[in-house]
Amino acid sequence: MIILSNQNISGTVSEFILRGFSCSQEIEILLFVLFSITYTLTLMGNGTIVYAVWWDQQLHTPMYILLANFSFLEICYINSSVPNMLVNLLSEAKTISYNGCILQFYIFFALCSTELLFLALMAFDRYIAICYPLHYPTIVTGKLCVTLVSACWVGAFLWLLTPVTLLSQVPFCGPNIIDHYLCDLVAMLALSCTPVPKTALTCGIFSTLITFITLIYIFGSYTQVLRVVLRVPKGSGRQKAFSTCASHLAVVSLFYGSLMIMYVSPGSGSQPEMQKFITLFYSVATPLFNPMIYSFRNKEIKAAVRKVLRRI
Repeated sequence: MIILSNQNISGTVSEFILRGFSCSQEIEILLFVLFSITYTLTLMGNGTIVYAVWWDQQLHTPMYILLANFSFLEICYINSSVPNMLVNLLSEAKTISYNGCILQFYIFFALCSTELLFLALMAFDRYIAICYPLHYPTIVTGKLCVTLVSACWVGAFLWLLTPVTLLSQVPFCGPNIIDHYLCDLVAMLALSCTPVPKTALTCGIFSTLITFITLIYIFGSYTQVLRVVLRVPKGSGRQKAFSTCASHLAVVSLFYGSLMIMYVSPGSGSQPEMQKFITLFYSVATPLFNPMIYSFRNKEIKAAVRKVLRRI
């Protein structure tokens, strides 16, 4: 457990102001309505998948357990930032306590790291299913699935301990206005009383490592999958394999693409409005799109969802 204190660490700053979006009050109300609808649809879509997998005994297999956990992750992910953003859109104060800001940073980016690990885990699942179909039931067992899912959750939150600890030691003495709608690392470090290049470098290394390690693994897995699929005679088997891989790769492209633009593209960190837009994309838009792209294209999931809806 991380115990945070304002004394001797945060200087005279005990709270921050999240500036949010630079727009008029009328536009903020419009954004509130838009994000409220997006938030509700995201909860409904991902919640339906979680309930469908839990309710339908036929879906109690490793593949669908992964899908249900991925949808549950998306629910947690969007709840780490959007509710507070919605409140601030209708509030004049837009304040968040120092401890609350550090905690939001930790939870938000730990969940972001969890998503990276989950996408790699799903690539592993597809790799075994397509490259070793006869051995899939003996390799990807329920026990292994639970172990790997737990490792993703625990590993991501442990991975973020070093960055959040370093951030909690950065001196903030004013101004305290964060030019973002959440407690983002770059926006917070810009308010430091003194330059903290080591903290910025270390946090950058941690985010780059987990992003590129998982991306390289996904790329390597799908290279092997593609080689196997291309050797399969044209027919339903190849079409099904391509369909499953295409759904996962679409999710990977959406999430990793926005992360790359944010943290790898030169100059992106010096454009606050662009930062906010890209952060909105990978933290708000992708949790909304993922159920439609990845899960609702699956026949078994669609059948289970229809059964659930008929019961309501």
